[in-house]
Amino acid sequence: MRKNSIKNIRINEEVYRELANIIRGEIKDPRLSPMTSVVAVEVAPDLKTCKAYISVLGDEEAQKSSYIALKSAEGFIKNQLAKRINLRNTPSIRFIMDNSIEYGVNMSKMIEDVNKDNA
Repeated sequence: MRKNSIKNIRINEEVYRELANIIRGEIKDPRLSPMTSVVAVEVAPDLKTCKAYISVLGDEEAQKSSYIALKSAEGFIKNQLAKRINLRNTPSIRFIMDNSIEYGVNMSKMIEDVNKDNA
């Protein structure tokens, strides 16, 4: 299976949807910030590995604690994915912190501040 094939895109979307549901509703770890979201998911063509890009809105301490909580819940998340998605192999997940949402919010604030100063 090629990296950008239709099948791989569908698998990425399905894993993305289920991973977001699991993180939002199933993990009860108090270290996990309520403002944690899944930005994107890339499943390898051999279905053995998965990169999950995670964004946490908050300070650096919230990001670190959320990352630690996700790493400790990795086995539980993989087990839940195996139950919800029928794949030949359930991919092992590698979480990667993504600051794109926080960057976008900060840029929007800066643009609003510049517009207020000019008005």
